[in-house]
Amino acid sequence: MAMAKTQRDSSPYYPPRARWYSPLFYWIDGVSHLLALDRLRLPQEINLGAMAVGFLVPGLAVYFRTPGLLGKAALSFAGLLLLSFTIWLGYGIGNLAFGMLLSLHVSGFVYYCTPLFRTSLGRRLLFTVITLVALSLLVYLPAQNIMQSYLLTPLQVNGHVVVVRHIFSTEAIRSGDWLAYNLSGSDTYAEGGIRIESGIGLGPVLAVPGDRVEFSSTTYSVNGVPRPRLQHMPDAGMCVVPEKQWFIWPDLAIHGHGNVAEARISSSLLHIALVTEEQLIGKAFHRWFWRQQILS
Repeated sequence: MAMAKTQRDSSPYYPPRARWYSPLFYWIDGVSHLLALDRLRLPQEINLGAMAVGFLVPGLAVYFRTPGLLGKAALSFAGLLLLSFTIWLGYGIGNLAFGMLLSLHVSGFVYYCTPLFRTSLGRRLLFTVITLVALSLLVYLPAQNIMQSYLLTPLQVNGHVVVVRHIFSTEAIRSGDWLAYNLSGSDTYAEGGIRIESGIGLGPVLAVPGDRVEFSSTTYSVNGVPRPRLQHMPDAGMCVVPEKQWFIWPDLAIHGHGNVAEARISSSLLHIALVTEEQLIGKAFHRWFWRQQILS
């Protein structure tokens, strides 16, 4: 058995196992052939497929040029920076990691493409600038927009960052969940003679569809369970949360012109507090990695 295994390992009929990035080469080779890019005259040290993959993946271009310790270190460092950016999303240290990742990506790609300009310092500087602009516009900016539009968004709340996810089930929303939602489509929201600064709201769900909310001068209650009254809540009255709406009392900066009655402010906020499904942006994580999010 051992002899058979040795013969199989050393046999030329068993090629090395494909790398994780091999499918990218097949796709890029097909596009290159379609666009006739494979007819370009490149230095012998440069492979068009490796060049394209190295442009997309930070650190990989260094590995293609120097697959030893330096290449592995570049890939590891790129992975560490990407992880740091994800963990500290929205914080200064996360932005620093993002900038360092872009810098590593640019310098690594320029390092791989060194045979293109040889010893010409001017060409190297120009190529570096072009690479920086191209990576920013074609890779990093689209990736950031996709992430914040469809996956994750960091929001600043009372000096802290709260990360919300865009993919969640509205049927799973429960009282106590923190939701991010659009307040209005304009810069200001005028209601009842007051002006309310709009944008994105973030707060806990106080009542879900079908719940009965009642107000008094000292408390409000949900299905008969009393809770401390929040700022600008009505002194009396009740409402039943409609289907596909959630009761989230807004914490907003309110600007009134002249003497605006408290009842008018309460009525306006009560209208805003009923958040529709179309307004929802995301649901906040209770924890982001090991860090408990500040939701108070």
